[in-house]
Amino acid sequence: MIKRLAGSIREFKKPTLLTPLLMILEVAMECLIPMIMSKLVDYGINEQNMQQIFFWGILLVCAAALSLFFGAMAGRTAAVASCGFARNLRHDMYENIQTFNFRSIDKFSTASLVTRLTTDVTNVQNAFLVMTRMAFRSPVMLIFAFIMTFSIEARVAWVFLLVTPLLAIGLFLIISKVHPLFTTIFRTYDKLNAVVQENLHGIRVVKSFVREKFEIDKFNGISERIFKDFSKAEKLLSLNMPLMQFCMYACMILISWVGARLIVTTGGDPVTGFSTGELMSMLTYVMQILMSLMMLSMIFVMLTMSRASAQRITEVLEERSDLHDGEKNLKDVPDGSIDFEHVNFSYSGNKDHLSLKDISLHIPSGATVGILGGTGSAKSTLVNLIPRLYDVTDGKVCVGGHDVRDYNLEALRNQVAVVLQKNVLFSGTIKDNLRWGNENATDEEMLHACRQAQADEFIQSFPNKYDTYIEQGGTNVSGGQKQRLCIARALLKKPKILIMDDSTSAVDTRTDAMIRKAMREELPHTTKLIIAQRISSVQEADMIIVLDNGAISAVGTHEELLRTSPIYQEVYYTQQKGGSNDDE
Repeated sequence: MIKRLAGSIREFKKPTLLTPLLMILEVAMECLIPMIMSKLVDYGINEQNMQQIFFWGILLVCAAALSLFFGAMAGRTAAVASCGFARNLRHDMYENIQTFNFRSIDKFSTASLVTRLTTDVTNVQNAFLVMTRMAFRSPVMLIFAFIMTFSIEARVAWVFLLVTPLLAIGLFLIISKVHPLFTTIFRTYDKLNAVVQENLHGIRVVKSFVREKFEIDKFNGISERIFKDFSKAEKLLSLNMPLMQFCMYACMILISWVGARLIVTTGGDPVTGFSTGELMSMLTYVMQILMSLMMLSMIFVMLTMSRASAQRITEVLEERSDLHDGEKNLKDVPDGSIDFEHVNFSYSGNKDHLSLKDISLHIPSGATVGILGGTGSAKSTLVNLIPRLYDVTDGKVCVGGHDVRDYNLEALRNQVAVVLQKNVLFSGTIKDNLRWGNENATDEEMLHACRQAQADEFIQSFPNKYDTYIEQGGTNVSGGQKQRLCIARALLKKPKILIMDDSTSAVDTRTDAMIRKAMREELPHTTKLIIAQRISSVQEADMIIVLDNGAISAVGTHEELLRTSPIYQEVYYTQQKGGSNDDE
């Protein structure tokens, strides 16, 4: 885990390595200051020697100035290193997320990924900042202070050996209790984010059903769980300070008592015994030793909090898609022909729970194919296998005469355009969204594609026309307008295969007919797969596929299916009976 995270340091290795070095130099100066002060007191003030006072006073000022300089530089390099590390970490996570297949996305959930990219990265960043500074400062100060105390007077320094293990044991017990709580808290954060996202995405539904109180109660329930767990963790962590203060006061009392006895018995001679200046320096070293232990406890607390975050981040970084470029790495798709050869598919990979069962089909290049079926008949699943959004469980899918697993993924998907029922528009202008289909598209090409998709008319009604700003998710355009923009975006791609997954459900039948007419005339060599609920949308297709419970029920033209397919007949006569009820 540490090795994987450390890979995100990259160009910030220099400030990362420089920070500990500067911290060691700062600590060295800090540990010299009490010794210099003791010399100042013993040889200068007590002896009333101005020459010694000036000498040791100048050394004291120099040591303090160097300590401040090294500390300031360490703070600067640590800030650069930690911020750069967090930036690279977010980049590496986001980059890897882009390679995820749908299984990986479903595994983590959107809310969990957002939490990992924000809260978890911030926790790890703070831990990294602490590690590069305090993690080196504390042990080095502890070692230096111990060495200085024993060099001054070993008979006094033994006090530390009694108190330090007590503090260490106390800190270990606290941390061992706190870590599981933080792991639980971060999982609860995922649920909180999920509730917020769900509420904001579905706010219109919430308001239309007057469910605000229900949503508030649901949010408050999860928030209360976080409050209780956090409170419990903070209560345990709050024991750090009293434990620290107890050890500090115990050390000061014991050292003062032992030191005072030695001063009296040795006559306070700094050469042969124990002096007042040395006692002062010992008390200062007490503070340094205990503060270093306190800093170590803070480091452990921070690491306890960040360990759970680090594990969650590592899971994202190490997740690998099972979809890779084929060994042949084919980059040219000859044509839009599609073949399904005894295809079985299961989302879970379990052959006992198949979504598609023994699908065998041949679709010639340039054909228009309609796909019908009830809810849950796996219509979308079928077409998702063509651009290899999923891999088949058994059998194979061929495009242009080659197994889709032999293609370079980017090359394959560049030749397959998919328009979903609930397609997404991104924040930006209409032009920005259209250029997702072709980033180099000219204004004339965009205009032509929008006319084919019957989108130009409503775009021209906007004050800014093609420069109209689309809000996140396309909330400032209607469902039908959004679908037509998505169709235009797909047409700009000039694909060899065009998949329309119920993508005209929000437009009226007249507009639907005009879109189909334009595609028939403008895209004669493009294979067109149309998933639809209305038979009127597919009855002119060269081939209509009827799916039932993940299997092919019937294949044929409109006239053939009216004669041979009971399912098609039922749908057709039901819609005919409804008549104009389908018109919007």
